[in-house]
Amino acid sequence: MPRMNILYIVTLLALACSKGGSPSPSPTPPPTQPAADSVPAQYGQPFTSVPAPADAVIYQVNMRAFSAAGNLKGVQARLDSIHALGVNVLYLMPVYPVGVLKSVNSPYCVKDFQSVATEFGSLSDLRTLVDAAHSKGMAVLFDWVADHTSWDNAWIANKAWYQQDASGNIISPLNTGWNDVAALNYTNTDMRRAMIKAMSWWVYTVNIDGYRFDAADFIPFDFWQQALDSLRKIPGHQLLFFAEGTRKDQFTAGFQLEYGMGFYYTLKDQVFHAGRSVKLIDSVNAVEYNNASSGSRVVRYTSNHDVDASDGTPLDLFGGKTGSMSVFLIAAYMKGVPMIYDGQEVGCTVKLNYFNNSTPIDWSTNPEMTAEYKKILAFYNTSPALRGGSLQSYSNDDICVFTKTTSGSTVLVVANLRGTAGSYTVPADLQGSWMDAFDSSTQQLGSQLSLAPFQYKVFQR
Repeated sequence: MPRMNILYIVTLLALACSKGGSPSPSPTPPPTQPAADSVPAQYGQPFTSVPAPADAVIYQVNMRAFSAAGNLKGVQARLDSIHALGVNVLYLMPVYPVGVLKSVNSPYCVKDFQSVATEFGSLSDLRTLVDAAHSKGMAVLFDWVADHTSWDNAWIANKAWYQQDASGNIISPLNTGWNDVAALNYTNTDMRRAMIKAMSWWVYTVNIDGYRFDAADFIPFDFWQQALDSLRKIPGHQLLFFAEGTRKDQFTAGFQLEYGMGFYYTLKDQVFHAGRSVKLIDSVNAVEYNNASSGSRVVRYTSNHDVDASDGTPLDLFGGKTGSMSVFLIAAYMKGVPMIYDGQEVGCTVKLNYFNNSTPIDWSTNPEMTAEYKKILAFYNTSPALRGGSLQSYSNDDICVFTKTTSGSTVLVVANLRGTAGSYTVPADLQGSWMDAFDSSTQQLGSQLSLAPFQYKVFQR
């Protein structure tokens, strides 16, 4: 079963809250871990332009597919192109060495939490990349794997740090099929301290700006409170914390950002593949923002490394080039933070492998799609209404329609999510004069609006 589908199903079944393993006396942490009271020297100056969660635009990098070299320098070479999309948060998939024992070469099989994998480059290369991203106004998030380690991670010598079966054997995470990794035991306080220390190490040593936390639903609530509180105490940093998961206590634990899995699967499985009503999206908005504070946001995506590998590209899933752009518009504008997975901005038709470097992205394809992504995000970045305004839905069964309103400004979004032409009956309060958000022309909306297959329009007044 694909990795993302496992995460989604396990989340829905609430298996994340049951952590196995029998407590036993905690051994001394291995010598590779820093002492509890040691603090690394701060590399560089903490980045002072980390965006507020409501203003973030995230770009995910699968290093192995991003360039022919498959390394950090390959990412640095295209930082200008990433930034030009309208991105202000660069999210790097795991940069750590991958385990060998029982391995399938997944970057989520971490052998050493405090090293850079030689396949990607050196610590110096990583610092240079982060410095360059900062110089272009982009914060940098690392991908953190808190649920498990490789079987040849040095931590494995501390058996009590891991979940065990009735016979005392270390086990893989339950009900996942992830046999290449060993499940950590969150009843062990020494392991928890070592985990937080390793997270802090990168903030000091490379000057990163936060984390995307892998499989966050699998980790106990009280650990996230402990870890995020500790990280926030690092002087000078404004850190972003992004949970891969949908558990309803994640915002309460301290995450500002959370995955919009329900949004993605509702669009893919219900609206597109089953042909059900577009209005289903409205119910997702309410559910995904349960327990959210005013500063919290759900990250809305049409692709990421998991769903690209398991389900297909946005072009596969959402009606080709025009359909995938229409869906991205809704993801970006409706109620959340937009995220782009590398390659989708050029309409990449190949599922990108993240277990090896066999599928490098061809950046020369579909420049018209890149221009469309830039146009959508450019307006997003200049519109307070889209980023923080109140949402009002006017959708029918086939056409997604909503307004976002803030003081003195309203944006109207209309997107046909069907591969056939459609007609929308415009409510009286939406009729009248509007300005086209993309070309600034004046538009008069009457009682009917006709839309071509997957066509979208954005207005403001």
